[in-house]
Amino acid sequence: MEKIEIANVPTKVEKVDFFNKHLNKSVFIKRDDQTGMGSSGNKIRKLEYLLADAKNRKCDYLITCGGIQSNHARATAVLAAKYQMKSLLILKESEVNRTEGNLFLTKLVGATIKVATEDEYQDLTPMIAKLTKELIASGHNPYVIPMGGSNGIGALGYVEAYYEILLQEQELGIVFDTIVVTNGSGGTYAGLLYGNKESNQNKTIIGMSVLNQREQAVHDLLHILEDMDQYRDHHLRFSAEEINIIDRYIGLGYGKSQLDELRFIEKFAQEEGIILDPVYTGKSMYGLYNELKDGKLQGSQNILFIHTGGIFGWTDEKIKMLYGAI
Repeated sequence: MEKIEIANVPTKVEKVDFFNKHLNKSVFIKRDDQTGMGSSGNKIRKLEYLLADAKNRKCDYLITCGGIQSNHARATAVLAAKYQMKSLLILKESEVNRTEGNLFLTKLVGATIKVATEDEYQDLTPMIAKLTKELIASGHNPYVIPMGGSNGIGALGYVEAYYEILLQEQELGIVFDTIVVTNGSGGTYAGLLYGNKESNQNKTIIGMSVLNQREQAVHDLLHILEDMDQYRDHHLRFSAEEINIIDRYIGLGYGKSQLDELRFIEKFAQEEGIILDPVYTGKSMYGLYNELKDGKLQGSQNILFIHTGGIFGWTDEKIKMLYGAI
């Protein structure tokens, strides 16, 4: 499968002293938050493949969806502008719709934004079909990207990232027995799991869910894994038992923060100098810390956490929750 090379890779792997200091645990972090500023994070690895497919199909308009502060929507809009394409983003309405963070950046690069109600967002198929038809009627050739870029094509970005990790293990002289990553729409986790099985490794791949309960997350992941198979030489099959999703740290729900989560992110930033975001990596790193503190990952000796980016999730609402009016 072709891709457009955009990301600054390989991304660095660093030791996280925070975990050694507080829990006497060996944890490393892979800095996929440094894949590139305007489109930083894990989304760019997926979009390298999705954009290549769109270009091969001679598409000129990208359609995708996400929350009002979607990292994926922002990355899609930025890359559409970079490659002389247009973007149409369907964003789920929110109680807080301020033009800041990711929403501001999507407008800055010229994306067209459609806001979907809570009910509409439950099934976007009719809205996407209508918008696609309208664009075709006006002479465009649109390309639809699913939420998070998470389908069989997008997930290939993290199969590639998995093999990148194997090379870095050789360079560093260390073997990671466990990889931990945030799980939202599923493409990142699916790619890592596929790479693990395809390469005959036996690492534990843990997805910290920030969106769905385990049952729904596993259902979505099995669908992505099945979709991926057509793009790989190995024909792999996966069962629900092979998927390791922890859903104890969703908290109040997707994009909603609790003060203890934000305090953890603050403490981590002050001691480690690494910024996590309140929607994705902050919750999953908080989850990893608590899992280790509670003795639930006894078999994990060398853990690699994938930092998937998302700094633009620090909206005014989150900042005020942590610090009040500044």
